[in-house]
Amino acid sequence: MSTSFKKTYKFAGYTSVAITIFLTLALGVFFYLTNTLNFWFLGGIAIGLYIFSFFIIQFRVERFIYKRVKKIYDDVALLDASTFSEQQITTDMETLTKEVERFAHDKKLEIEALKIRENYRKEFIGNISHELKTPLFTVQGYILTLLDGAMKDKNVRKRYLINANKGVERLIYIVKDLDMITKLEVGDLNLYKEEFNIIELVQNVFDLLEMKASKKQIHLTFDKPYTNSILVLADRERIQQVLSNLIVNSIKYGKIGGTTEVSIEDLIKNKVIVRVSDNGEGIDKENIPRLFERFFRVDKSGSRKEGGSGLGLAIVKHIVEAHKEKIYVESQIGIGSEFSFTLEKVK
Repeated sequence: MSTSFKKTYKFAGYTSVAITIFLTLALGVFFYLTNTLNFWFLGGIAIGLYIFSFFIIQFRVERFIYKRVKKIYDDVALLDASTFSEQQITTDMETLTKEVERFAHDKKLEIEALKIRENYRKEFIGNISHELKTPLFTVQGYILTLLDGAMKDKNVRKRYLINANKGVERLIYIVKDLDMITKLEVGDLNLYKEEFNIIELVQNVFDLLEMKASKKQIHLTFDKPYTNSILVLADRERIQQVLSNLIVNSIKYGKIGGTTEVSIEDLIKNKVIVRVSDNGEGIDKENIPRLFERFFRVDKSGSRKEGGSGLGLAIVKHIVEAHKEKIYVESQIGIGSEFSFTLEKVK
């Protein structure tokens, strides 16, 4: 059965054989000329030379490779050089090659991730500056107009102050949503989990949004009559916020005379899935992966007319994930969209 040596062992072995053969032949010639040739003695010397050469060469090769590989690691700063040991820095060239390829692959992925995050950061800064700039300039415009003399007219003054107040309220709305997302991301927002009837909560949201839906003649409904309660364990207030955001979005982008439908189904033994579906305009496939980004808008122009902070779906995702649950999206252009999320069911 053949033994597979490391490449440094092969180098040391081949080199030791060459040295042993050369020196043994030289000694053999010397002993022959001096009439002292003894094959057993010469064989012992050959074995000793091979063992001595092998260990010396192997040790020196490993030290040579180790020092230079460590210098490479230090120079390119791939890892923290202070944590290296001889066991971590291999002297086997095949293993070293694989490690270098792995390092290069990992660094390539890291660079690509950094580029993606940098693009996201630039877009996020651009979006947030736009969202804050619009109400700020609106408020500033009304105030400057009042300072320029419009405040003398009582009717104009009242109307402008009301409009300026709306701009301030929008700023507060955006800042509050950003504050909530930040707390959710750092785990600083405590969830108060309790048992409640999800059917009743959905109906409460329907009642709150009935007037908004009626303006577009959108019908809010369940997929079927639910005669029995479905109890879940979650933060009631936050789940109401999730449902409100999803249903408001379905109203915003739903077609006039359309339908927003909510269904609750058993998923597995202790889970239910809540689905919010509509027959609205739908979403392009390329936009679906970015739906939950802060300030991302599918329609860069039209959607702004609908109001909102642009943070609703980001908040929805963070609240669902804070419950250790999942949220899903399915959509087709011209057919509609379905947002669904899981909740823990009370046994």
